[in-house]
Amino acid sequence: MSEGFSSVPDDVEVLRALVAGTASGTGAAFLESLARQLAIATGARYAFVAEFVPPSRARTLAFWFRDRLEAAVEWELAGTPCEEVVAGRLCHHPRGVQVNFPDDRPLVELGIESYLGVPLRDANGTTLGHLAIFDEREMPDEPRRVDVFRIFAARAAAELERMRADQELLARERSYRDLFEEAPIAYIYEDLESRFVRANRAACRLLGIRPEEVTQTYGKDLLAPDPENVRRVEQALAAMKTRGAEFSWVELELRRKDDGRPVWVRWWSRPEPDGKHTRTMIVDITDQVRMAREKARLEEQNLYLREEIQTVHNYEEIVGSSPALLRVLDAVGRVAPTDAAVLITGETGTGKELIARAVHSRSPRREKPLIKVNCAALPTGLVESELFGHERGAFSGAIARRIGRFELAHGGTIFLDEVGEIPPDVQVKLLRVLQEKEFERVGGNVTIRADVRVISATNRDLQRAVAEGRFRQDLYYRIAVFPLHLPPLRERKSDIPLLTRFIVDRFGARVGKRIRSIPEGAVARLSAYLWPGNVRELENVLERAVILASGDVLDIPVELLPAPAAAEPEPSTGLKASERRQILDALARTNWVIEGERGAARVLDMHPNTLRSRIKKLGLSRPG
Repeated sequence: MSEGFSSVPDDVEVLRALVAGTASGTGAAFLESLARQLAIATGARYAFVAEFVPPSRARTLAFWFRDRLEAAVEWELAGTPCEEVVAGRLCHHPRGVQVNFPDDRPLVELGIESYLGVPLRDANGTTLGHLAIFDEREMPDEPRRVDVFRIFAARAAAELERMRADQELLARERSYRDLFEEAPIAYIYEDLESRFVRANRAACRLLGIRPEEVTQTYGKDLLAPDPENVRRVEQALAAMKTRGAEFSWVELELRRKDDGRPVWVRWWSRPEPDGKHTRTMIVDITDQVRMAREKARLEEQNLYLREEIQTVHNYEEIVGSSPALLRVLDAVGRVAPTDAAVLITGETGTGKELIARAVHSRSPRREKPLIKVNCAALPTGLVESELFGHERGAFSGAIARRIGRFELAHGGTIFLDEVGEIPPDVQVKLLRVLQEKEFERVGGNVTIRADVRVISATNRDLQRAVAEGRFRQDLYYRIAVFPLHLPPLRERKSDIPLLTRFIVDRFGARVGKRIRSIPEGAVARLSAYLWPGNVRELENVLERAVILASGDVLDIPVELLPAPAAAEPEPSTGLKASERRQILDALARTNWVIEGERGAARVLDMHPNTLRSRIKKLGLSRPG
């Protein structure tokens, strides 16, 4: 071994070499350059920058080994010259390292003779690590060189402190990023054009966005096409501008990007200080909205059912055993278990609604509601709203959202009485419901699914209406999958005695009278009558008879039954034209509503059935 360093540069050259070799580096590159330049500038074969690893170890961050950078090395400090340095003291051994530190096996094996180490301290004086050079040769004690060494030790300490701060910041960012990504609540960072800059996993799952699609997604494109959504967003933006940096929230209906399914969210946004971005938090409230809507639907349904319970139906049970009636009941038993659309035809008063209820009560939908709509009693302009509902502001007077009868009947059955009175424009929408099982409310553009069985009824000749262009042929075939024709009462006279007893008992209980017997003569008179109003007319006659009865025997006075109508003389052409104008005028004034307080029959002071007969006889039809 030589006696000392040979051709070692002077202090100025060392300083110049160190400055030139490390000026452009930062981080790990700076430390590696520093170790290399220290070795070259001082003539040492070994140089390293190491960090302290509590409680008692050290690890190299840059290690120049003879002529190359070596991989990181970690070792125990006890029994090594580094132990003194990490304790905070400068350690310089010009010679005798092997003898003084025999337990430091690596130094002994390398034959190290000299060692110089300087601690690396942060601004608080805490030792972070140390800077050292060592060699197989002796290292003369040169104070100015030690000062240069300390200068670069301070520079190395500052860089190490900065690197640790960067690592800590990176760790925090990674932690925040993990928290952002894994948070159960959806978070979004977006620009002022609503383009997503970042979105966490919860947001992507909720909104149906793949990670690679985030930066191509605009929040405004996810809004459901509903004017109410636009209004709410505009209000939220105005509130955000008014309150400045405070969060502004709004409840919105969105459409998932992947499959278009609706989701309802509570959306909070807050502007960033840079004025170019907003932070957004989204909470999924889909279940709450659906529960609220289902609650509203059930409340509407219960209200409807309460009204139905308060309504007096023609009769609560099917009474009779005539062959004509039994054929109908057999058909009811066959079609009820299916989901086929049923069209019930027959004269007024034959019990079409009762048969519809029988079909529903024997079907798998019996636990769900049967919703009834009398199409003839609705003004033309309100038929669509009644069937499909409307949004607030859809038309004058629509001050709140209304759930339609199809939505109320979801899962159950809807009974469209007098289906032939539905206007042509509504027929198109009804056809869509039957074909695709979906519709939109009036004034809305949100598609609503409706799983509803349709039972229709009419006393009109729908096939003739189809031929005359007043009823859509495709709709007719949809509603008449299984036609049921109810016989008039005159074709089931054998049922009149049974019906008479049933109706009399019911009305007697209602008015507090007990009718024990009905004379055969009374029953014979009832059976001989042709009953143009069918069971409804029979019911009216018997109600009057029960009221007039003075004892427990029911009499049917002759004056209660109209005399058989004589053939009416054919009116003159002038009278016929006058009658036609009068009826058309009344129908136009009442929007073709025949029955009820505002119906044309009340205006003309005639029975609704008589008016229908005149309309049919005159060949009148509702204009398209």
